[in-house]
Amino acid sequence: MRPKRVLACDPGFERLGVAVLEKNSSTNSKQEKLLYSDCIRTGAMLSFHRRLQILGSAVEHLLKKWQPDAVALEDVYFAKNEKTAMKIAEVRGMLTYLAVLQGLPLFEYSPAEVKVAVTGYGKGDKRAVAAMVPKLILLPQKKRLDDELDAIAVGLTCLASARF
Repeated sequence: MRPKRVLACDPGFERLGVAVLEKNSSTNSKQEKLLYSDCIRTGAMLSFHRRLQILGSAVEHLLKKWQPDAVALEDVYFAKNEKTAMKIAEVRGMLTYLAVLQGLPLFEYSPAEVKVAVTGYGKGDKRAVAAMVPKLILLPQKKRLDDELDAIAVGLTCLASARF
């Protein structure tokens, strides 16, 4: 039986954190494994529609390449301003559409749920998440932005969830 695989995303239109993780369901190994992670960036000088197209194309490619069993998103409860919140909501809508188009279940987690799953405390900051993620899953050595680490944390939350 193939391990359960999830494409996890930390939505943003300037930077979209993505991670592909899998969990072996055999009795011999229940360890989560990071298959891929990155931070997809879009140029600030591009129109929002072009940025959305770049992000959508990149996620479509990841869905085809990695063939996940589900998509997991971090829910956004606040943003610096209303315009930013609307743009992030549009990115989330695009990600939702792509998951549904592929017939994949979509799981959404609040920032507090992700923090509880990763750090044990729902009000931890980004530094606490960044410090705990490498303790929970083997990460290849490379510099990662918060968005990428957040996507990995969302994936870990999904794999640990009873819903998945």
